[in-house]
Amino acid sequence: MKRILCALLSLCLLTGCAYSVGGGTDASEADPEAGTSSTEYLEAMDTYMTLTAYGSHREEALEAACAEIRRLEALLSTGSDSSEVYALNQSGSGVLSDDTAALLEYALDLYDSTGGAFDITVYPLMELWGFTTQDYQVPAADALQSTLALVGADRLTYDSDTQTLTLGEGQAIDFGGIAKGYTSQQVMELFLEAGVTSAMVSLGGNIHCLGTKPDGSLWRIGIQDPAGAEGEIAAIVSVTDQAVITSGGYQRYFEDEDTGETYHHIIDPATGYPAKSGLSSVSIVTGDGTLGDGLSTALYIMGLEEATAYWRAHSTLFQAILIDDDGAIYVTEGIADAVTADAGFTVLTAE
Repeated sequence: MKRILCALLSLCLLTGCAYSVGGGTDASEADPEAGTSSTEYLEAMDTYMTLTAYGSHREEALEAACAEIRRLEALLSTGSDSSEVYALNQSGSGVLSDDTAALLEYALDLYDSTGGAFDITVYPLMELWGFTTQDYQVPAADALQSTLALVGADRLTYDSDTQTLTLGEGQAIDFGGIAKGYTSQQVMELFLEAGVTSAMVSLGGNIHCLGTKPDGSLWRIGIQDPAGAEGEIAAIVSVTDQAVITSGGYQRYFEDEDTGETYHHIIDPATGYPAKSGLSSVSIVTGDGTLGDGLSTALYIMGLEEATAYWRAHSTLFQAILIDDDGAIYVTEGIADAVTADAGFTVLTAE
């Protein structure tokens, strides 16, 4: 018999939270509503979301953003029998829409660059463990091995000219590892098109900020302490025009009452088991929400040494905050001046 310990956390602390300190907002003479905000709350993509925009164009921007989130959810959901991904998994092949094709190509690039740590074909394993249905179980060894044999994005066949994807026999895909990052990226573009220059969205804890706060100060994003009580912050990073996306084993997990062992939802495609890399939290800071979403998972699976090596090879694309199982914090040098942590941190250098 299994007991669910932590299926959902509060909205702000699923993976990180917006943390603003002090200061007022000064409306500009050009836009008297520059410091006025509107916020939308919605439940989509199996999580809770908040979207806040400032200025005179905020209402139309939020309306367009919510419509876009609903559109992408309807397209990408693995659980809705009307979605494109559901139909693809059922039939084993199909012609992809432009959004799904863009996500697939991104996913395949990440699969290659991370040595398979990021893999959208891990979905059958997620089903086997019960993370897609919340009917949690520790799989039998034979079932795990047979399901693991289905995993591997290198078994997908994709024709980019026709946008046709064919899955390997028994395979199924899920874009959940990058869908919210891609969505936040689309929302930022809609905000800019609407004339919004200051905004912040939290898509299940995936934080993405546009510009600065209306008073010109940076957004301060809190990173949850994986070992602390709900609401405890391990570090704060100040950003502008960037996403801060975190993955951690503390977000979704269950305990096997028979053994007392805890199993989290970040599955290592190489073993079929929840990753045990020595890291408890990985936060990616980048201007590319899709990249940040995928890499937060991949680097968590890699562990500190391999994740550091990966950052060194791609340091122009992202920065990272890594917290290990002992609570030690590691920060890549590109954001070291933007991070504060009461416990201090070690700076990871490019050499």
